[in-house]
Amino acid sequence: MPSHVCPCFFGSRVTDSDDSADRDPVVLVSGMGGSILNSKSKNSFFNFQTRVWVRIFLADLEFKRKLWSIYNPNTGYTEELDKNSEIVVPDDDYGLYAIDILDPSLFVKCINLTDVYHFHEMINMLVDCGYKKGTTLFGYGYDFRQSNRIDKLMDGLKAKLETAYKASGGRQINLISHSMGGVLVKCFMVLYPDTFSKYVNKWICIACPFQGAPGYINDALLTGVQFIEGFESYFFVKRWTMHQLVVECPSVYEMLPNPIFNWKEVPKICVWRKVSSDKDDSSTAKLISYDPLESINLFEEALRDNELNYNGKMVSLPFNHAILKWAAGTRELLNKAKLPGGVSFYNIYGTSFETPFDVCYGSETSPVDDLSEICHSSPEYSFVDGDETVPAESAQADGFDAVERVGVAENHRGLLQNDTVFELIQTWLGVSSPKHTKSSRTAKVMDAAVL
Repeated sequence: MPSHVCPCFFGSRVTDSDDSADRDPVVLVSGMGGSILNSKSKNSFFNFQTRVWVRIFLADLEFKRKLWSIYNPNTGYTEELDKNSEIVVPDDDYGLYAIDILDPSLFVKCINLTDVYHFHEMINMLVDCGYKKGTTLFGYGYDFRQSNRIDKLMDGLKAKLETAYKASGGRQINLISHSMGGVLVKCFMVLYPDTFSKYVNKWICIACPFQGAPGYINDALLTGVQFIEGFESYFFVKRWTMHQLVVECPSVYEMLPNPIFNWKEVPKICVWRKVSSDKDDSSTAKLISYDPLESINLFEEALRDNELNYNGKMVSLPFNHAILKWAAGTRELLNKAKLPGGVSFYNIYGTSFETPFDVCYGSETSPVDDLSEICHSSPEYSFVDGDETVPAESAQADGFDAVERVGVAENHRGLLQNDTVFELIQTWLGVSSPKHTKSSRTAKVMDAAVL
């Protein structure tokens, strides 16, 4: 049934209630870095929540105080160093607020900084197609630092599915996941197959690193993550600041390349090492390669002295073998996943963009002497086809009997606002194309500092 959409005062949208009732509900699931995280004071009388994820003019020191964390092997969770605060994900706007615009400040809206727009255009498209927030459209954001199979995340997704199921009058749900959100959904499917079968009708997966994201994740553990280059990088947390965060995040370890996957070419970390000659005092450079299993020793050596200065106290942050062991359990879970009968699976993956695969440190003329030097060096990548983050080879390898797999020429985040992707989603959901797009505001914009 075609949607009946009309623009109203202040750009709000009104959709026909019967049209919305004919829709199977949609739940959008975000990926790594795809949810707003708030720092909530445990002691504050007024219990304010301060936005800390994507920072706009926010000093690194403030960011560190809020998000620095240490993995607790007794609980399996990454826990804040600041014992007076906790990290929470806002559930405003039926879960959509946290995954809509990652920095929902008026400043960002004014300068149109679309790099922090996440599910924004897709939410608009679905509303234009007749979906109604809180009845047939929901979002699931979560603390993406944690393991993809941790109880809190699994319970949160289960609760969101139950909410959507009841709000829509008992209709089965169409899941749309992006990036690592597909890994989280896959973990949930394995751990709770009966619940998954009860609530889910279709699963549309976008840009999921099913077998890992070799170049991106290997480098993240060694030198960090730089989301944006050029002038706009001023607005984002710096590479080394992010490194000191991700080295204690189980989700990052779970995105390491799958060592038992049959890669066309096995992903490697390469290092130009300084090699001394026995005959004289001279030295030469030798290129040494590490496959996914051999890389563990490299991580261990490179990060052995890694420390974080937290409020004047040095905290040791080496490569975490306890997290690695947990992540290996997650990978074992993912490798045996099977799609339940009656659930239709669709896979959209990005193509036509150079995507990091192998990563190299040092050079023949400037080799690495001590492996700890790698952590403060600049990486050199070799590239494969993909979406700039996830290789197409990994994203295609879901291991399911998919109804369709479609490659779209777009980058990782761009897939969430791509017209071809939207057309595919509309076809698979069985809904009409919207009569107009990008014409009104659906995002719930709040103050940048206090929520």
